[in-house]
Amino acid sequence: MEPDFRNMDYRREKGLKDGICYIVGAGENYGLDFQPAPEDLVIAADAGLRYLEEQNIRTDLVIGDFDTLQCIPKHPNTIALSAEKDDTDTLAAVREGIRAGYTCFHIYCGTGGRIDHTMANLQVIAYLSANNMRGFLFDHGSVITAITNGRLCFEKIPSGYLSVFSSSTKAEGVTLSGLKYELNNAVLTNTFPIGVSNEFVDQESSISVSDGTLFLVFPKEAKGKVKPLL
Repeated sequence: MEPDFRNMDYRREKGLKDGICYIVGAGENYGLDFQPAPEDLVIAADAGLRYLEEQNIRTDLVIGDFDTLQCIPKHPNTIALSAEKDDTDTLAAVREGIRAGYTCFHIYCGTGGRIDHTMANLQVIAYLSANNMRGFLFDHGSVITAITNGRLCFEKIPSGYLSVFSSSTKAEGVTLSGLKYELNNAVLTNTFPIGVSNEFVDQESSISVSDGTLFLVFPKEAKGKVKPLL
């Protein structure tokens, strides 16, 4: 049986946190638009520490091989990693967040720059989704998330683009409702971008998949319109 991270009794039993784990990487900085609450965790991945310090945002943990920062910081909570490792700095930060009990992750400065790092962070988002957690990757004006065998709903959004891509070889039972272009029980594959540039039309909307993982890309201002998980 899959863990039910949304069940409050389960969360209390397992010591899971209700806050957000913020992770700031060393990619392009398109703006840190958050102020962490006391229950949140803020992790700097390598040179993401500079961005946090520039914005005077508290940093709870710093982790990385520090090839970008080029020095091991003097932060009291620092984990120095070998440059020869399987995990990226961002994935290592996510693992620390999971160990601390977090199931919701907001990743900043994880796109732009090297395309391979952006692709790696997309896989991190898919990894979280496949393990019944949720990650949001903040890009320039857009947010990327993933859903696996599940559903994501939005409140009314007047306009804006929403794109849906299959991360899996194929995603079955894909249903899009309340959008300009709707689908019912469709199959999407990861070799045909039919889901690009759908549109919000000022209705409550939802995206669901019964078998597989989908990437969703939507405007940053729509993030506040995401309904609680069903």
